[in-house]
Amino acid sequence: MPHDLDDLRAALRAHADEQADHDTAALFLTLVEDGVHAFERTRLQGHFTASCWLVSRDGRRALLMHHRKLDRWLQPGGHADGDVDLARVALREAEEETGVPGLAVEGGIYDLDRHRIPARGTEPEHWHYDVRYVVRAGDDERFTLNEESHALAWRDVIEIAADVSLDDSLRRMAKRWLQRPDASASGEH
Repeated sequence: MPHDLDDLRAALRAHADEQADHDTAALFLTLVEDGVHAFERTRLQGHFTASCWLVSRDGRRALLMHHRKLDRWLQPGGHADGDVDLARVALREAEEETGVPGLAVEGGIYDLDRHRIPARGTEPEHWHYDVRYVVRAGDDERFTLNEESHALAWRDVIEIAADVSLDDSLRRMAKRWLQRPDASASGEH
């Protein structure tokens, strides 16, 4: 897991090679060159965020939150606030936003998504450079609602992949999850 900027650069390059997503990774690598400032929300043109594909222990379901501010179903995540260890940020946000105990990050970068955040109040429109990790629940999958969401729900990954009402990036992560070599061996298809 990346703990400094060099580690993050290496992880982004590895993800780009693994997913053949060099164009997106290049945008993220360019932002890394801004240094620690790129991990602060005060960088108004855009900044790093981290989120997770939070799966059940058996990998058949993912936990989604109905985001209060954006009024749509999304994965748990949030701002880095100066922390360059984005896997740690993703885990922290998952714990804070879901209350699910015993969560653990698995593997390296799972997905990259650059998306526009609309202007709100005094905050101008800006870009989020979201680095996403797989976070897996343990035996206890009970969640706790907090002030950032209207609802939380475990959803079947197959349903997420097919639900056109959901964000494209959620469906992309679900489809990628279903294409894993071990998905069919474990009966997740």
